[in-house]
Amino acid sequence: MDIKKFIVDSLEESSRTKLDILAECKTDIFQIIELTADSLKKGNKLLLCGNGGSAADCQHIATEFMIRLSHKLDRPAIPAFAITTDTSNLTAGGNDIGFENVFARNVEGLGNDGDVLIAISTSGNSKNVILAIEKAKSKNMKCIALLGGDGGKIKGTVDAEVIIPSTNTQRIQEGHITVAHILCEAVEEKLYG
Repeated sequence: MDIKKFIVDSLEESSRTKLDILAECKTDIFQIIELTADSLKKGNKLLLCGNGGSAADCQHIATEFMIRLSHKLDRPAIPAFAITTDTSNLTAGGNDIGFENVFARNVEGLGNDGDVLIAISTSGNSKNVILAIEKAKSKNMKCIALLGGDGGKIKGTVDAEVIIPSTNTQRIQEGHITVAHILCEAVEEKLYG
């Protein structure tokens, strides 16, 4: 493998993906910003779920909302909770009710009418994320999905979605965190700017 070529190819692919997001996802990004801001204005909260790298993104995004993203603003905390972080909860749930049910169970216990579930899945096919969306909808929560590729089974089942135009998991994850930063910063500005 030519490592220098690999570096160039990876950075060029990442750049192309960002430009594709700009070309194809602007309206969808606007929709998730509006939905999130409207819900938060009404006193609701955000719950986030995803697996693997997407679970780490959930923690990252929830922290940006709770603490702050923009250091230009002195604002109160925005209520956001990653339901991917409690190992006792996740391992007990995986053992007792099956891993496919762990996020849905947390949505059942923590979610309320008008809250927003932000579901992240690079494939759009994660069973535990799908069940969390179903549970959120049964509780009259709003659902946002950050997806990739063709959107998988989740595509079209939520209130708003952003599907990163790539089939490369790394590029999809990079797109998710970029979109999430835009979401958080725009919501901060709308609510407290």
